[in-house]
Amino acid sequence: MDLVTAVDEFADHLQRVRRLSPATVKAYRSDLRDLDASAGGVPLEAVDLEVLRDWLWHATQRGDARSTLARRAATARSFFSWAQERALIAHDPSLRLVAPKKGRTLPTVASRDAMSALLDTLRAAAEEGDPLALRDHAILELLYGSGIRVSELCGLDIDDLDLDRGTARVLGKGAKERVVPYGSPARDALTAYLTRGRPVLVARSRTFTAAVILGSRGARVGPRTVYELVARELAPIVGTETIGPHALRHTAATHLLDGGADLRAVQEILGHASLGTTQIYTHVSTERLTATYRLAHPRA
Repeated sequence: MDLVTAVDEFADHLQRVRRLSPATVKAYRSDLRDLDASAGGVPLEAVDLEVLRDWLWHATQRGDARSTLARRAATARSFFSWAQERALIAHDPSLRLVAPKKGRTLPTVASRDAMSALLDTLRAAAEEGDPLALRDHAILELLYGSGIRVSELCGLDIDDLDLDRGTARVLGKGAKERVVPYGSPARDALTAYLTRGRPVLVARSRTFTAAVILGSRGARVGPRTVYELVARELAPIVGTETIGPHALRHTAATHLLDGGADLRAVQEILGHASLGTTQIYTHVSTERLTATYRLAHPRA
């Protein structure tokens, strides 16, 4: 079997059996097609450890980050393990493949004061009654108030919201469902949007949609629109141009821990499968604590 055909079958397995998100499947496919290009289109059974090492070496030479190399090595191990289980190959060439450990970078986080000022500004704009201003305020309040992913936000339907309890039912990675709280400011922003903004946007569409967050033409909003909104509003207050909705998720988690939230509770809210993923936010909190100590303590 040629490598490209095997990759297509593997991608189908990831989507239908392991139920990974389309974005994750796309990343696996991209990594493995890069392997095929590096290997020169050889058959699947011709890929050995040296081919894999050459692949990662070429990636190093073109300047790929250590995190990218680590991800691609993990992709190869997952793919060839699957291929061996399917009896497509006799031996797994990735068993001895070693990639550099990816460095851990701390996430970009906005301060509490900066977030408060930003959301106050958006609320004031929304009070003018423009449907998109109402929507944008609701989006940022909900992303920050709940810590949900952009895909989870875009996938929300009206029936997923419980405005009385201030909770939302979201479908996360691996099609895992969870219920997250979002607080009274987000509830107020959502109520204003659903009452005064969403009906105007619905009227612009010829088809019915149950989506909570709508685009300017009345259809379900796409991730790109949310990315552009967050980049426009958040970049000036964090000092970087490359910013997206995940920064609000990072900020929500960090502020929860700064406020004394239990790490496992934050894990449940964020929908992390592993506690280790959530623990990165403790480093952000510790760095802030250390910085404050050094500035304020006479013996620091």
